[in-house]
Amino acid sequence: MIEYWQRGPVENIPALLQPVAHTLLQARAEINELMNEFPENLLWEKPGGVASPAFHVQHISGVLDRLFTYAKSESLSSEQLQDLSSEGKNNPDIKLHMLLDRLNKQIDISLLQLSTINEKTLTDFRGVGRKQLPSTVMGLLFHAAEHTMRHTGQLLVTVRILKSGETERGAEG
Repeated sequence: MIEYWQRGPVENIPALLQPVAHTLLQARAEINELMNEFPENLLWEKPGGVASPAFHVQHISGVLDRLFTYAKSESLSSEQLQDLSSEGKNNPDIKLHMLLDRLNKQIDISLLQLSTINEKTLTDFRGVGRKQLPSTVMGLLFHAAEHTMRHTGQLLVTVRILKSGETERGAEG
């Protein structure tokens, strides 16, 4: 597969924000491929005590939502705070297709927001959280991309471990 950064500019995205767009598109492609036909019964499993696949997909969506909210110089809503508090909590009502739908929609929303950003504002101050920790528009956007890819890698390893265990259990049975 040709990676997104090798495909040229993403339409409507400012030049300085192309790496963010490429990263989000790459993560979406890798996650959707990885999770294709993933066994639903393993979604909340934590092999060796690491985070579950469900957590990683939830967390990526949530982090993108929160960091892009801060980049707009807005505070988190009560709904965003509620989503944050429920990330990673085993909920059998949450199915894989729901997690992937949310992820895909959040990446679309993030790409749309990227397309509206004026590059001249990239170094503008943005406060993060209640303490208003110092960042910039660019800092938040690049951290969103980096954090997304970090969890994509962790998800990849966790899924492979779980699938290998599933195969071994199936062979033993």
